[in-house]
Amino acid sequence: MEDKKWDLAALASIPLIMTLGNSALIPILPQIGKELGVSTFQVSMLITVYAVVAIILIPLAGYLSDRFGRKAIIIPSLIIAGVGGAISGVAAWLMTDGPAYWTIIGGRLLQGIGAAGAFPIVIPLVGDMFNDEEKVSSSLGIIETSNTFGKVLSPIIGAALGVWLWFSPFLMIPVLCLISLLLVIFLVKSPKKSKEVPTIREFLHSLKEVMAEKGRWLYAIFTVGCICMFVIFGVLFYLSETLESEYGVNGITKGFVLAIPLAALCLASLVSGKLIGKEKSRMKWIGFIGLIILTASLFIMGFSKSIYYVVGVFTVGGVGIGATLPCLDALITEGVEEEQRGTITSLFSSMRFIGVSLGPPIISLLLNTSHFVLFTILAGIAAAGALLTLFAIKPKQNEGSGSGQSKPSKHYRLGGKSFVRVKRKV
Repeated sequence: MEDKKWDLAALASIPLIMTLGNSALIPILPQIGKELGVSTFQVSMLITVYAVVAIILIPLAGYLSDRFGRKAIIIPSLIIAGVGGAISGVAAWLMTDGPAYWTIIGGRLLQGIGAAGAFPIVIPLVGDMFNDEEKVSSSLGIIETSNTFGKVLSPIIGAALGVWLWFSPFLMIPVLCLISLLLVIFLVKSPKKSKEVPTIREFLHSLKEVMAEKGRWLYAIFTVGCICMFVIFGVLFYLSETLESEYGVNGITKGFVLAIPLAALCLASLVSGKLIGKEKSRMKWIGFIGLIILTASLFIMGFSKSIYYVVGVFTVGGVGIGATLPCLDALITEGVEEEQRGTITSLFSSMRFIGVSLGPPIISLLLNTSHFVLFTILAGIAAAGALLTLFAIKPKQNEGSGSGQSKPSKHYRLGGKSFVRVKRKV
């Protein structure tokens, strides 16, 4: 992995920057609402519209990356994301009220298009770079840690920039995208494809077979990824609103408070990525334990509205999420073949973005219920994720003592060509 350290560092910048470009808005959402004169639900749409467009386009970006190469999709995607951020920033700077809001929404939509072809493509590219499953797991742990580290920094940076100029977090996005773009262009060397790229017809046929053979555990992982992101963004939105409306905590202080559970999540992701190695059974059980910790913490949070209590207990829940995410990344990346890896991992990323998009608006509606009801509902959702992990994900080590080598099982013909079908059980 030493010879790939600069490639990995450049790729790690993408989730870091994409996360900063989105999550940095969370601590200033109440401020944005006041400046633009819009409701809590409307301001939550700044997060949701970004995620929704990404959900739609991520599978397409995944297929295109399988077809034309990972870098060929990542580079223009970073450019588009930067342009979208610039449009939102300029609109907030030069416009007011309704026109500013809708132009910002348009910029966020464009930013979501760029995001669809950036971070989601990093995961399969890491899988392409290494043949050894243990190196893949460790590298994905670094990528997930970079993603969560962005979540740690984002409330602090977003709040600090918001104190200076409320729209400056939007203007930060094109600068960060340019940095990541240069790193990818000059440092990342895409591995050469070892196999002929299938046609769209062949690809869809093989994808159908993959989902028929492995759909049970793939759908389970997709759902658990969605649940994790829903909880993260939902609770962060709740904390951001509560800190400002009930406790008068805003600015950098609020950013540091929001960063506490995210720091625990970041550290847990790093440790989990190193612990799981290439043992798929270990990935399942670490993920399951993480979700049990999350469920328990969310349920306990419902018993007190004290902000110290809520932040402290959610910090424990952050450890649970941080332990789970690298396990999901590794199970998917190592469980499908290179030809479908971009699309399958992109479907997973789409589900994560669904969680991101649903979190803030649903929590904004649940704020009208009691504190106990809100967190009991969240605990129930997390418990569903734990049960899916326990019963639907049944990993088995590859033959050959988990050496990372796939074993051919049979030949089949498709479109006049002969293929070897490779089985990799997860």
